[in-house]
Amino acid sequence: MISLNDYLFSGNTVLKILHQYSSDLRNGAKVTRNSIDLAHANFLTQIIELLEHNDFLTSQSQRIKEFYKYMTREYPFLAFTFKGRIKSLIRAEEKFNGYILEYISNYYQKNGAFPSEAELKSVLNFRDLIAYRIVISMPVCHIKKGEDRSEVERKYLYEIANIVPEFLEERGFTPEISKHLDGGHSDLLADPVRPYYHDSVATPRNSGYQSLHITFYDNLARCYTELQLRTKDMDDFAEIGEANHFGYEKTQETRRSKHDQIPSGESIYFDEAYERLMKLQELELAKIDVNMFKAINNQLINDGCGLFRGRQILPFEHLSRFQNDLID
Repeated sequence: MISLNDYLFSGNTVLKILHQYSSDLRNGAKVTRNSIDLAHANFLTQIIELLEHNDFLTSQSQRIKEFYKYMTREYPFLAFTFKGRIKSLIRAEEKFNGYILEYISNYYQKNGAFPSEAELKSVLNFRDLIAYRIVISMPVCHIKKGEDRSEVERKYLYEIANIVPEFLEERGFTPEISKHLDGGHSDLLADPVRPYYHDSVATPRNSGYQSLHITFYDNLARCYTELQLRTKDMDDFAEIGEANHFGYEKTQETRRSKHDQIPSGESIYFDEAYERLMKLQELELAKIDVNMFKAINNQLINDGCGLFRGRQILPFEHLSRFQNDLID
């Protein structure tokens, strides 16, 4: 069995690694008739296409920028950022194998048997390889006496969320019905847009993570993309706060327990996904030799190639026009 780890010490670029890994997976799948490895190779090909053919990303980001310009006009008092990224290679590989573990484990617990290849492949459909994030913040100078800043920010977050689907649909994006409708929605989210949102603000995750997520199909670029909306406090909590550490530890604990539930040797797809995932988790990033990547340890990382942190494709920042407001 080959894994991504086998290609991370050659000094090659991420693109070269992707080509080699996907090609070897595909060739091996033909010999072993392993259709999951073939699906895996196709998944990596999607990432290759994002990195090699980026003209559509320019078009997509320009249309996203239209909403940024709209917000600068309608919400000049807010500070906000628009960021875009292609999911990092390591995170994408973790997610692919994590989905396999999750689905097989849940299926086995429910049915006492393992899913067919066709059933397993049906869940290996990823719609967040490209993702954009809008983060808003209300300067203190705009908070009126007696107002709660977090509540004011939350009000504007939902107001913006209510506008996004129709605005982007007019520019070639089709909102997708969310698969996470059982968690509930805030009353601030308008009825017509509720089916499209996964509302982790109204119903935070166990880690405390909060965000609004919506997925679009870009009819011009012919690909899916995810949009996240957060306040600055929510973003800080997710990126550098407890949610980040808690989520990692909880995921590790869950994956180990799933391996204990599935007898070794009973499902080759489960065993291989688990082994690939654990190899990634045990990586000493400082020993990796990938072009444009450098790590002192697993915390101090300079990733210029999208290996570990993802590749940025859209940085826009709007600073609140509070100075003029204070003069008035």
